[in-house]
Amino acid sequence: MASSGLAYPDRFYAAAAYAGFGAGGATSSAAISRFQNDVALLLYGLYQQATVGPCNVPKPRAWNPVEQSKWTSWHGLGSMPSAEAMRLFVKILEEEDPGWYKVPEFNPEPVVDIQMHKPKEEPQVVPASTNGTSIPKPKTISENESSVGTQDKDVILEGLDNVSSREEWTPLSASGHRPKPRYEHGATVLQDKMYIFGGNHNGRYLSDLQVLDLKSLTWSKIDAKLQAESSDSVKTAQIAPCAGHSLISWDDKFFSIAGHTKEPSEGITVKEFDPHTSTWSIVRTYGKPPVSRGGQTVTLVGTTLVLFGGEDAKRCLLNDLHILDLETMTWDDVDAIGTPPSPRSDHAAACHADRYLLIFGGGSHATCFNDLHVLDLQTMEWSKPKQQGLTPSPRAGHAGATVGENWYIVGGGNNKSGVSETLVLNMSTLTWSVVSTVEGCVPLASEGMTLVHSNYNGNDYLISFGGYNGRYSNEVYTLSLKSDSQSTAKEETVSDNTSRTLEPEVEISQDGKIREIAMDSADSDLKTRNDEASEQLLAALKAEKEELEATLNREQLQTIQLREEIAQAETRNAELTKELQAARGQLAAEQSRCFKLEVDVAELRQKLQSMDALEKEVELLRRQRAASEQAALDAKRRQSSGGMWGWLVGTPPDKSES
Repeated sequence: MASSGLAYPDRFYAAAAYAGFGAGGATSSAAISRFQNDVALLLYGLYQQATVGPCNVPKPRAWNPVEQSKWTSWHGLGSMPSAEAMRLFVKILEEEDPGWYKVPEFNPEPVVDIQMHKPKEEPQVVPASTNGTSIPKPKTISENESSVGTQDKDVILEGLDNVSSREEWTPLSASGHRPKPRYEHGATVLQDKMYIFGGNHNGRYLSDLQVLDLKSLTWSKIDAKLQAESSDSVKTAQIAPCAGHSLISWDDKFFSIAGHTKEPSEGITVKEFDPHTSTWSIVRTYGKPPVSRGGQTVTLVGTTLVLFGGEDAKRCLLNDLHILDLETMTWDDVDAIGTPPSPRSDHAAACHADRYLLIFGGGSHATCFNDLHVLDLQTMEWSKPKQQGLTPSPRAGHAGATVGENWYIVGGGNNKSGVSETLVLNMSTLTWSVVSTVEGCVPLASEGMTLVHSNYNGNDYLISFGGYNGRYSNEVYTLSLKSDSQSTAKEETVSDNTSRTLEPEVEISQDGKIREIAMDSADSDLKTRNDEASEQLLAALKAEKEELEATLNREQLQTIQLREEIAQAETRNAELTKELQAARGQLAAEQSRCFKLEVDVAELRQKLQSMDALEKEVELLRRQRAASEQAALDAKRRQSSGGMWGWLVGTPPDKSES
């Protein structure tokens, strides 16, 4: 990154001249050959935005694809301020070629050193943990310390042996050409060398293999060859770029397992690298390989590799478990009992006592986790034990390394910010504690970084590389763990000096018997103290045993009571089941009766409807009869009232009346 003390215009024009941009934003052939086409186009757009301003020129015609691409890169920046364009131009150039600014001062004899920086005094802010309490902060490293190449050298050290023994992270300055900044890469240590393979940079997968010699602290790139699967021939070709894979050392070689690629295969691919021949080869495996994925964990347990979780090419999260036998190269799909961790990726895993697999943290598409799960590899049973000490904050993309029974966790993020503290878990007691805390946006608070353990000259070191926390990193930090061994050595030295001091005082006497008596007296006193200590220890153990027996008896009584309660509950449950069955029988009978009643009601309704129709017909007949009777009555009345007038008109008399 460009230092804030430098004037951007000066550094910008120096960077533009180095990148090969001439007047008017012309791109020279040197820039095209020095960078990838997409990077060169992006640099062109930023250069034009910084020097000319927003793109107002018309779009070139379709027959000129190069000018069209340059116009698209410039036009896509919109109204970005020129100062911001300058800053991004310098930033991308430094990420692509970190040593560009030192090219005029090239030194054929690189100096191997480590720069120890003294940060400015700033207010110490203790970050709050997730439960509202302050996280202990034994050691801190500020953001200023991350700029290894921009500060004055206070102390020049050589080799890892001279790294501070205090438990604080120290930036390393190695000679040679540093690898391109990246994250989600793989890292492993083999024969005092740290190997870095692949990773992700600006959305592009990488395939380069870099090595840091821990003796000379020198970076170098390995031009690896690829051995053909079908023959013994070796050809010079790049292996497929990948990210999110795992590097595992085995004997004098190491494996690259799984990872995201542009053209993923159906199953996981296992690649092997031989440092002696600088050759990659595709390992032939047997059995059914797991589905291809990235963001998984691969843990070495004896002569097997245990793979858990990850995310497949369709972005589906996984929590399956697979084991690869390194002696037969056979995959085995494992169905463990118990409740496994939820599907996740970018978690961390470790092995304790060649029996227990520990899974910590990780993330899904929506959340991050801080849970700890343990798999007993003998019984193949998952459990979620109770953790001691502080409660770690949720995180994903963190890195872990084991040293003895201690598991160190560094970095990671929680969808909002990077995690600043370095944690250690004692795998025997499952107790968490804080080793150190970093301040600011330094690479140690990144996602996708790697953490490896190196035992160099009998001393233990943790070495971190890369990561992403808003910018891609290619910096190396180390944490020395030799304080415990040094303190032990000091105690042994003090003990030796004490014994040497006591012996001359006894030898002052010329009588050898006095010395023997003094030694016998010292031995007897020591024996007495040892006996007293043993008696006290036995008494304490006896008391603890009695307490444990009493606790066990109470637990047994509670177990008996619980069993009785369970038996009573089962009996009551059986009775209730019988009652329920009887009630169900009665309910079925009532339902049948209701059905019959409903049929009867329907028939009665039909009969009632028929009766209504009959009543209407009867009423109609009654009316017709009444009308007929009335008509007959009226006719009779008319006949009876005819008299003489009827006779006169010749109306014949009614014979029925005669």
